[in-house]
Amino acid sequence: MITEERIAAFIRSLEGPEDPVLADIREEAQAENVPVVRKETEALLSFFTDLLRPMRILEVGSAVGYSALVMNMRQPEGGTLTTIENYAPRIPKALRNFEKAGRQDRITLIPGDAGEILKTLEGSYDLIFMDAAKGQYIVWLPDVLRLLAPHGVLISDNVLQDGEVIRSRYAVVRRNRTIHKRMRAYLHELKHREDLSTMVLPLGDGVSVTTWRGEKAPFGEL
Repeated sequence: MITEERIAAFIRSLEGPEDPVLADIREEAQAENVPVVRKETEALLSFFTDLLRPMRILEVGSAVGYSALVMNMRQPEGGTLTTIENYAPRIPKALRNFEKAGRQDRITLIPGDAGEILKTLEGSYDLIFMDAAKGQYIVWLPDVLRLLAPHGVLISDNVLQDGEVIRSRYAVVRRNRTIHKRMRAYLHELKHREDLSTMVLPLGDGVSVTTWRGEKAPFGEL
């Protein structure tokens, strides 16, 4: 029987050589137990960056800057990326990694609480990547959609929560029940809003891909 892990390993084996800067950052992050996107998710981000050719990207959750670099390295000339990070110890490392890759002039890191920062941002973004506090996705969604361009794509990582999202809330340990409830609400909102089209992929720890259905409707309350 072919297991999901064997399939994932085979798919990963098809990837070409990794950028040496990204390889060094991933190796260092793994040695320090800092989470970075899984290789399958990295491939998805690369694909959508190539497909959309986004001039403006927004990322919620920088960590050490790995996924920001994955996307920014594939943006068209002149493309910029804004990323938000609230965990202070990781910010200097992210900034150093941007400089190591020669991307410090194309990537802007805004430190602080994403919920507060999102409300201050203006304009629209062609690609938005959500990879921060999972229990806040549903809270941030109104501002994220306000910022999503009419042709834009929203990618949300870790939406299956190691499989916990499919379990009954009573089967989830008490401390995780709020996140469990909010992630289910987030996925339900993405799948049931008439102005959105969303696919949930069992990729890595679960990824949802969302875009506007038809013409972007005037933004209103969720």
